[in-house]
Amino acid sequence: MSDTTTRALALLNLLQTHRHWPGTELAMRLGVTERTVRRDVDRLRDLGYRVESTPGVAGGYRLEAGSAVPPLLLTDDEAVTMAIGLRVAATQQLAGGPELTLTALAKLEQVLPSDLRRRVNALAASVHPAQIGNAPAVSPVVLGELALASRDRERVRLRYTDRHDVESVRRVEPHSLSSAGRNWYLLCWDLDRDDWRTFRVDRIESVEHTRVLFDPRDISEEEVAERVLLASSWSPQKLEAAVVMDLPLDQMDQYFGVWAHGATAHDETRTRWPIGGSDWRETLYGMLWIPAGIEYTTDFPEPHRAELRESLERALRALDAPPPAARR
Repeated sequence: MSDTTTRALALLNLLQTHRHWPGTELAMRLGVTERTVRRDVDRLRDLGYRVESTPGVAGGYRLEAGSAVPPLLLTDDEAVTMAIGLRVAATQQLAGGPELTLTALAKLEQVLPSDLRRRVNALAASVHPAQIGNAPAVSPVVLGELALASRDRERVRLRYTDRHDVESVRRVEPHSLSSAGRNWYLLCWDLDRDDWRTFRVDRIESVEHTRVLFDPRDISEEEVAERVLLASSWSPQKLEAAVVMDLPLDQMDQYFGVWAHGATAHDETRTRWPIGGSDWRETLYGMLWIPAGIEYTTDFPEPHRAELRESLERALRALDAPPPAARR
């Protein structure tokens, strides 16, 4: 393989990994001049890849969908079949790497021409794979568009319906897509709330691309995982209650971090915090995280309140009693 061919393939790989590349950065990564980059872009265009160029200081190159599938050794029917298969695989959260499925889906959908994308959307709408457990249906179209926006760091507008059936349009900077439990979640920076937000993908009705790029905000992998875990646990519970603790809201926020989600100021010195679970045992787990020495009250409902009291009274008697003799 010639150096020219190798360099052209390296350029194609870069164009497929990000939506927009400045010409100067492409030249630096490939170790060539910007003039050589322009010649290699022309070679890719001759092969059927539609590479759009923008002039000016902030100009560069981006790979666009063309009038035909570029030479991926795929027929149109094969490309459509692969796109539908990847969409179904993503919505089914197959073991072994759902994120890998999304990156493959994003790469393929980026180069699908409009007529093939319409075929994919039409056929995918008629495919109804069995859901895992009680998992809600996720639109493969929405999932594919979010995968592209997350990878390309493009601001989008979401039409979203929350758990109270309230519809809204949210302007966001997508960071990542994650599966947790039976759901997909989008972690993003909400431009109107000026904070991180996590949205359930099955509640997103549509995605509108703005073609406005953004610089990624700093967030650790640990915080991403924690926010997704919190979002996956933030759903209607069989048992719901609240505690009012003797701790101002700002101090409660500092102590609980992202787990303070849903807390509100009861008054200037106390905070109301919702808790819940499938039974009183899971709900008690949340109460045990209240800082030591902080008094609180709760509206824990009956008959769960009586069951919790009986269990705690037995636990206190066990702690007050002498420990059992060691076995010989």
